[in-house]
Amino acid sequence: MITPDTREYRAFEIGAEQENEGRIHGRAVVFNAPTVMYTDPETGIEYTEEIDAHAFDGAEMSDVILNVNHEGQALARTRNNTLALELTQDALEVDADMTKSQASRDALEAVQNGLLDKMSFAFVVAPNGDDYDSESHKRTIRQVARLFDVSLVNFPAYEQTSVSARDFFAAKAEAERRASEEAEQAVEAARVLQEKRDRLSEILNNLEVSK
Repeated sequence: MITPDTREYRAFEIGAEQENEGRIHGRAVVFNAPTVMYTDPETGIEYTEEIDAHAFDGAEMSDVILNVNHEGQALARTRNNTLALELTQDALEVDADMTKSQASRDALEAVQNGLLDKMSFAFVVAPNGDDYDSESHKRTIRQVARLFDVSLVNFPAYEQTSVSARDFFAAKAEAERRASEEAEQAVEAARVLQEKRDRLSEILNNLEVSK
């Protein structure tokens, strides 16, 4: 079941063409490009995420809106052709016509003035649509179920990923630390047990000699 809690958010930069004829352009996703999403404060290990080039194949993107901070009225929309999403070999490109309403024009002005300086997109991963490699500490998103919206945002990219990505990787980091500790404990327990066996064998050998 898709709920607001299952949505993930990723931020990206607004393209240089944002002032070109009242349009905003951005590259929402760069495919097959690992991005560091979390660094374990205890081990320093970096956890990365990569989005597969075919992750959006078949994703529901028929009615995606552009808004501000993932809320409020639509400023552009794919359904009325004011928002265009283009899947290329390398990326998911976003292009929005910001001339069709006063709210859109006001938002464009805020972009031009630097008040809104980043964009973000909200999506949900399909069931079993990702995998995680514990050796490389990399998550690969292979299938997106739905793209909900693209949003102009006025807060840092790190905050955008805090709930979804950081929690995901923090949980992985904790599980890996626990597994590592348990493995070390198992090795130590095996060493102690072997020492006891060796000591017992030595005692028995000494008893045999004394006879």
